[in-house]
Amino acid sequence: MKNYYLLFFLITSLVVNGQGDCDYTNSYLVSAYSHVKDSYDSNNINHLQYYANRSLESFKLAKKTLSDCNCEPALELADKCIELLAKVDGAETFEAGRFYVKRARDYSKNSVIEIDKCSVSSDTNTYVEATGGSEDPELTDLQREQQRLKQQQEALKLKEQQIKMKLAEQKEKELIVQKKQLVLSYKSAITSNINTYNKTLNACNCANYEPFRDSESSAEDISGKSVMEIKDYYTNRLKSMATKYVAQLNSCDE
Repeated sequence: MKNYYLLFFLITSLVVNGQGDCDYTNSYLVSAYSHVKDSYDSNNINHLQYYANRSLESFKLAKKTLSDCNCEPALELADKCIELLAKVDGAETFEAGRFYVKRARDYSKNSVIEIDKCSVSSDTNTYVEATGGSEDPELTDLQREQQRLKQQQEALKLKEQQIKMKLAEQKEKELIVQKKQLVLSYKSAITSNINTYNKTLNACNCANYEPFRDSESSAEDISGKSVMEIKDYYTNRLKSMATKYVAQLNSCDE
């Protein structure tokens, strides 16, 4: 009986330890994904580059264990992320750096999914190697139960990671909608102010006043800015227009 439990302990240890490399890699890749998301959410180039570098270091650590984990899809995605993130430091503008970070973020998310898949599928191979193909009927039932529990744990882990990513994607979509609504609100306020300014200047018989127009370029893209940056951008435009309006109104008395 003692030998029986000793053998079970050895089998269990081999099955669990066989996943060590993948577990370490998984942690590195999740960390890399977290940092690259922080980089993408940054509102200035310094923060963007800082978190991009942290993500790059995590990918490099992951790559050291990826060969032992034997997960080719995750390795290929990690290589793509490393290549992209290495370019962020040399980016001359925030937009250029964010372009690399966005692509790396997408690849990073898929690398986490792939490593979780590899962790689940490799359980069976590890089990066979650990048991050496034992035919003992008593041990076989115990081994199958151990393997079943391990697969359930890995499946739950994968499901949890997928849920986290879906929540992150949902949050990002909600942020995009929030930005669009904010921009529309500010543009509506600017249009209303322009109409009011022009009517008032006309009513005051201001000679040769310059009619107000919306000077924002249709090609100007502020979707990459943070909510706070969008607020600052339009607040400054409203202040500038108000200053110009008061100046023109004062000139009517001259």
